[in-house]
Amino acid sequence: RAPRAGASPRAAGPAARPGHRPAGRSGHRPLQGTDDDPPEPGGGLRPGGACAVEGLVAAGLGAGALAVLVLSLWTVSPHPDDGPGNATALAVDLWLLAHGAALVRAETLGGTPAPIGITPLLLALVPGWLLRRAVRVTLPADSGPGRALTTALWITGGYLVAAAVGVVYTLDGPVSVDPLAAAVAVPLFTLVVTVTAGWSHTGPPLLPGRAQWLQETDAPRAAAAGLAAMCGVGTVLAAVALVGHAGAAQALFGQLAGDWSGRISLLLLACALVPNAAVWAAAYGLGPGFTVGGGVALAPLATGTDDPRLPPFPLLAALPGEGGAPLTLALSALVPLAAVSVTAFFLGRAAVPVRADRDTATSAGDTACAAGLAAALLGLGAAVLALLAGGAMGTGDLAEFGPSPWLTGLAAFGWVAVLGTPAALLARAWRLRRENFARTVISEGAVGARGIAARGGRAVAARVPRPQRRADVREPEPEAGAAPEATVSRKG
Repeated sequence: RAPRAGASPRAAGPAARPGHRPAGRSGHRPLQGTDDDPPEPGGGLRPGGACAVEGLVAAGLGAGALAVLVLSLWTVSPHPDDGPGNATALAVDLWLLAHGAALVRAETLGGTPAPIGITPLLLALVPGWLLRRAVRVTLPADSGPGRALTTALWITGGYLVAAAVGVVYTLDGPVSVDPLAAAVAVPLFTLVVTVTAGWSHTGPPLLPGRAQWLQETDAPRAAAAGLAAMCGVGTVLAAVALVGHAGAAQALFGQLAGDWSGRISLLLLACALVPNAAVWAAAYGLGPGFTVGGGVALAPLATGTDDPRLPPFPLLAALPGEGGAPLTLALSALVPLAAVSVTAFFLGRAAVPVRADRDTATSAGDTACAAGLAAALLGLGAAVLALLAGGAMGTGDLAEFGPSPWLTGLAAFGWVAVLGTPAALLARAWRLRRENFARTVISEGAVGARGIAARGGRAVAARVPRPQRRADVREPEPEAGAAPEATVSRKG
C-alpha cells in the first residue's frame, strides 16, 4: 500500500525513505531462487549451451591474445632456441598462470624441477575482463540473481573445458602446469569472477531474517575502496623505491637482456609484475613485510637481518634495506592510514545517506557492525592478493618468496577494525551535523555569551547597594483609619 499523506519516512517503510538504497541495482529486484526469474523478452530462457560457448570463447580469446604476443616475440628473436610449438605452450602456461595455477620448470641446473608460483597480477586482468564480458553478454537485463548464478555456472563449465585442454597441452613442454594446482585455482578464479559479475548486474539474493541489514550497508564497497587505496599507496611506495635504486635496476636490465627482443620481453614481464610490487609494498607498510631469498624477512621494524640472496631482476633492486630510509618509512605509514580513512569515509556516507537527516540514518551500532564486516572483507582481500602476489620461485632459498597471506590479511583486518570503527563513527557524526555547522555554532555562542553577560550584569547590580539621598527621605504617612493628631496652637 502507498503510505498515507503526511506520514513520516520511517513509517512509510524502507522503500519510501529518500536515502534508502535497495540491495540490487536500480531496475533489478533480488529474488530468492530461479523459479521466479523472468523469461528473456525474445522467448524462453537462453539455453545453457550458448552460455558454455561464451565460456569457450572467453578462454580462447585470453589464450589467443597471449599466444599472439609470445609468438611475435619469438618471431623477432634473432636466435630462437625452440620451435613455435614450445612458444605456443609457453603462452598457454602464462594464461593458466594468470588464474593462479603454479608452473613447474623441469630443466634446471640441479636437475630438480623448480616451481613457479608467483602470479603476474596484471595478466589476471585479461581473463577476468573476458569472463565479465561473457556474463554481461549472456545475461538478460531483467534477470534475477538465480538466473545469474545459473549463467555463471554454465560459463564456468565451458571455460573449464578449454582450461583442461590447455593443461594437457602443456604437460610435455619444458615448463608445464601443475595439474593439481590448476584443478583448484582455475575453477575457483572462474567461479568468483562470473558470480560476482552476475550479481553485480542483478543484485545479490535476499538474505533471510535479520541478516538483511548486511545488504543495506556498504561494507563490501567500503572494503573494496579501502583495499584499492592501500594498494595505491603501495604503488607509490614501490615507485619511489625503484626511482631511488634506478641505477642498480638499469644495470640489471642491461645484464639480463642483450638484444631488442629480450629487452622487450623483460620489460613486459616487469610491467606485468608491477601490481605484485604494489602488494609487496602494501604488506611492507602494514607491518608484516615480505620474505625474500634465503628466508630473510624485510619489514619496517625488522632488525638484524642478513643480506638476502636474490635472483637478478630489475624490480628486486628496489627492495629496502634494514630499517628503511626515512622517506620509505613515512610512505609506509600512509598505507594503513589510507585504508582506514577511505573505508571510514565510505561507511560514514552509507550510514548517513542524506546529510543532517536522522530519519534515514542508521544507528551507531549498525555502523560499528558494518565497520567490522568491512575490516573482515578487506583483510580477506589483502590475504588473497598476498597469496597471488607471492609464492615459490624455485627450490632452496627461493622456496618462500613474497608476503605471507595470513599475516598480511590479519594486519589489514587489525588496522581497519581497531582504527576504522571509531573513524567510521566519527564520519557518521560529522555527516549528522546541521548545515552551516560552524556558522551556527559561532552565532549561537555569541548570543549565549551576550545573554550570560547581561544576566551577570543584572545580578551584580542587584547585589551592590545604592546610596540614599536626603531629598528622597519622607515622613511615613498615617495608617488608614487612625485618628489624626490634635494640633496645639499657641498664641503669642
